[in-house]
Amino acid sequence: MAPPPLLLLKDISLSYGSKPLLSDAVLSIGQGERLCLVGRNGSGKSTLLKIAAGMIEPDAGSRFVQPGATIRYLAQEPDLSAYATTGAFVEAGLNPGDDPHRARQLLESLGLTGDEKPSNLSGGETRRAALAQVLAPDPDIVLLDEPTNHLDVAAIEELEAVLKASRSALVLISHDRRFLETLSQATVWLDRGITRRLEEGFGAFEAWRDGILEDEETARHKLDRKIVREEHWLRYGVSARRKRNQRRLENLVSLRGERTVAKRNRTQADVKMAAHEANESGRKVIEARGLAKRYGDQILVRDFSIKIARGDRVGLVGPNGAGKTTLINMLTGALEPDAGRVKFGTNLEVATLDQKREQLDPERSVAATLTGGSGDTVIINGEERHIISYMKDFLFEPEQARTPIKVLSGGERGRLMLALALAHPSNVLVLDEPTNDLDLETLDVLQELLADYPGTVLLVSHDRDFLDRTVTSIVASEGDGRWIEYAGGYTDMVAQRGAGVGTPKRDKPAAKSRENGTAPPPKVPPAPRKRLSPKEQHLLKTAPERMDKLTEEIRRLEQVLADPHLYTRDRDAFTAAAEALGKAQAELAAVEEEWLRLELLQEEIAANAAAPFAP
Repeated sequence: MAPPPLLLLKDISLSYGSKPLLSDAVLSIGQGERLCLVGRNGSGKSTLLKIAAGMIEPDAGSRFVQPGATIRYLAQEPDLSAYATTGAFVEAGLNPGDDPHRARQLLESLGLTGDEKPSNLSGGETRRAALAQVLAPDPDIVLLDEPTNHLDVAAIEELEAVLKASRSALVLISHDRRFLETLSQATVWLDRGITRRLEEGFGAFEAWRDGILEDEETARHKLDRKIVREEHWLRYGVSARRKRNQRRLENLVSLRGERTVAKRNRTQADVKMAAHEANESGRKVIEARGLAKRYGDQILVRDFSIKIARGDRVGLVGPNGAGKTTLINMLTGALEPDAGRVKFGTNLEVATLDQKREQLDPERSVAATLTGGSGDTVIINGEERHIISYMKDFLFEPEQARTPIKVLSGGERGRLMLALALAHPSNVLVLDEPTNDLDLETLDVLQELLADYPGTVLLVSHDRDFLDRTVTSIVASEGDGRWIEYAGGYTDMVAQRGAGVGTPKRDKPAAKSRENGTAPPPKVPPAPRKRLSPKEQHLLKTAPERMDKLTEEIRRLEQVLADPHLYTRDRDAFTAAAEALGKAQAELAAVEEEWLRLELLQEEIAANAAAPFAP
C-alpha cells in the first residue's frame, strides 16, 4: 500500500472576477517525489503552487498537510534588503537546531561565499541566495517557481546537482525543458483549470499532451461533421416518418450543444509568428578578425575571429558577465572593438530583440509600440495587416491595444518584443535571451520560425534545449576573454569540450572550426496526394448511409435488450441481441473513423490544390 501523501490539494477551485482560473484541480505530493507542474502562461501554475504553500485560500476545495511536514516556497522576487550579507539572509531561514554549516555549504555550491552585500547583488546572485535559504533547512517539500530565472547555464547546472542530492520532495515550475527533463519523475499538466497527471518525467510529457489534444480535436471534427450531415438531412431528407424526423431534430440540437461546450473548452489559441523577410543578403554575412574588448582590468573578448555565412545560426553561451552581449554587439556593429575588425556582407537588414526590453517605453500602448505611433496597420512580408489582427497572432486581446506596456506581464512583454522584432524587414535576426518568460508552446513556435527563417540568426541564450533545437554552432566562453566556436548545438559542444560552460575544459581533441562544406541534403517529403482513389471515393460516398443504418440497428437492439423479461424468457435471444449490439457498435465506430479520415484527406487534397493560387 502506497504511503499517504505529504501534501494533498483536492478539488481546488478559484476565480478572479467572472473568470475561473482553477476548476477542481488536484495536486498530490509524496515523500521524495519530484514533480514538474506545466501549463501555459496564465494557466494558474503559480497560483496553484501558492495554494500548496498556504499563501492563498481557494474558493473551494481542501488542502491537507501531514502533521509535522515542512514546506518551503521560493518567492519570485526575494527581498534581501533587511540583511547585511547573503549568509545572514540564508541563516535567517533556518529552524532551531538546523546546522548553520549546511547553509554556508549550499551557498558555496551555488557560487556564493555568504559575504556578499544584498545591495550589490545581480538578479542571478539574488536568486541563488534565495534558493540556498529555501533548501538549507532540508524541508520535506520544496516548491520552486521558475528557479532558473536570471541564472546562467553554469548556475543552472550547479542547481541541478544540488537538487539531485536533496532528499526533499520537489515541485518545479520552469520553462527550461532540459532542467525539467533532468529532475522530474512525474508531470502534472494544468490546462483550462483542470489538472492531469502523468507518472513519467517531462521527457514523456509533450507526446502525451499532444495525444490528448489530438483526440480532442478529432472528437470535435467528428462532431462538426455529424452536425453537417444532420443539417443536410433536415434540409433535403424525406419528410415522412415524422417521429423519426423529430428525434433527429432533437439529436441535432444536442450535437450543437456539445459543440458549444467543446469550443468553450478548446485550448488557448497558438501563437502565430512570421518574420518579415528582407531581400536576401550576400553569401558572406559577418567576418571578424582578432576582436578584443576590455573594461578596466576585465578582459571580455581576446583575439576572437569568426566567419558567419548566410543561413548560419550561431548561439553564444557563457556565465553571466562573460561578455556575451558585448561580443554580439561587436559582431553586429553596435559596439566598436578595442582591436581587430569586422567586415559586413552586402544588403544586410538586422532586426534585434533586446533582453532588457530597453526598446519598450513603459508609458506607450501596445498598438503604438508596434506601429511606431502612426496609423493602425503594420506591413508583414509585403502585406498590410491591421494591428489588432497582428496582435492576435501573439495572443493579445483586442482590448489590450491601448494598454500601456508597464502593466503587461513578463510573458506578455516577451511576446511583444518578438512581435516588434519580427515586424521589421530583416535577413539577420539578433536575439538576446529571447526565451525569457515565454511558455513552452510559444518557445515551440519560435523554434519553428527560426528553423524556417532563410536568413542568419545570432542567439544568446541560457536555455540548453532551445540551443540544441535551433543553432548550427556554439560560441562558448572559455574564461579570461577567450571564446571558441564548436560545431552543433549545446549538447554537441559539451561532448567536444568535455564539460559544460561552468567548468574548465577537459582534455579533449581541439574543437574543430565549422567547415565550409555544404550541409547534407534534407529529406524529401512524400509528394502530396492529388485525389482520392476510386475505392476511397466510394467509401466516402456510402459511409453516411452505412452509419445511418448501423445507428438504427443499434437503437433497435437497445430497445430489444431494454425488455426486463427477455433474459428470463429467452436467454439465447438475449445473448444474440447483446452480441449483435456489440458488433454493430464496433462496426459503427470503425466506419466513423474511416469516414473522418477520408474527410480530412479530402480537405487536405483540396487545400494543396488551392495553395498555388492563394494570394
